[in-house]
Amino acid sequence: MKANAPKRKIFDAVDMLTENPSARVQGEVEKGVQMLSVDQIEPYHKHPFHLYEGERLDDMVESIRNHGVLCPVIVQKKGKGYEMLSGHNRQNAAKLAGLTEIPAIVKTELTEEEAYVYVIETNVLQRSFSELKPSEQAAVMAEHYEKMCGSLRHDEIVKELEALTGKKDSRCGGHNGHRAKSRDIMAAEYGFSSRTAARMLRLNYLIPEFKKLVDEGSVALLAAVDMSFLEEGEQQAIWKLLNRQSLKLKPKAAAELRKHGGELTEEKIVEILDALSINKRSGNEGLNLKLPNSLCEKYFSGMENAEMASIVEQALDAWFSGKGAAYVQP
Repeated sequence: MKANAPKRKIFDAVDMLTENPSARVQGEVEKGVQMLSVDQIEPYHKHPFHLYEGERLDDMVESIRNHGVLCPVIVQKKGKGYEMLSGHNRQNAAKLAGLTEIPAIVKTELTEEEAYVYVIETNVLQRSFSELKPSEQAAVMAEHYEKMCGSLRHDEIVKELEALTGKKDSRCGGHNGHRAKSRDIMAAEYGFSSRTAARMLRLNYLIPEFKKLVDEGSVALLAAVDMSFLEEGEQQAIWKLLNRQSLKLKPKAAAELRKHGGELTEEKIVEILDALSINKRSGNEGLNLKLPNSLCEKYFSGMENAEMASIVEQALDAWFSGKGAAYVQP
């Protein structure tokens, strides 16, 4: 499926089955359906897709309110309850529609890789690739081309989902032993350049907070790629600092932070960001003023860069004028 493929108007398998009654579950699949409490089913622990919002969600709620959940969700047994594999949006809409139970197919003894195939392939069958957000596209690409499970088992799961939804997978190359392996072929299939495809795959190594910023357009792809090479703990520390000070991660800063991967403490992160954010003044290009993190937290907590620079300038003027104890206006 090309990245520029036309968007489908179908918003979920529920709508798909409403429009095409002949696609209802038949035979062996239908025999395995049972009713489960919506509160018994937890979201998949690594669900990479966003839940529907706005008009799309409203339409689904209305459809379920009028017709019920026509296409059963797919879950796997987990402890005393269940974990959702296919049907996160249907479950959410069913709750909003006031349903307490939904039809479900229960899977047991799946490997982690097999469970993830259900999660990914359901969304691929229901939506065009171009509809997905960057982090979602990255998850789809990784599942297809990093051999998370054997090709044969992958094909079996896809065929089951196609029978359940009545929708065929139209992607180039199908799901056989000749699935694309090289970066160039993968890039061509999804409408990316080889370099962009490689960068997209790096998004899978981001923490959820950075994935969200990428999807919102707040972090550029190049900056996200640099962040993806840092350890999870380092990414968390950077995100917390940026969030606390309402700062935006720029590609130059991300590249500099990546250079220090493996040694990034909070103080080191502050030092790097401060060095890059200090305004250069005429005649002083290349001069960076670095303050210890302890001083920043003590005197400048919550301040904007311009405000901090103003205070530092006034303090220096007072000091060099022999008025070390002079009052500094914030």
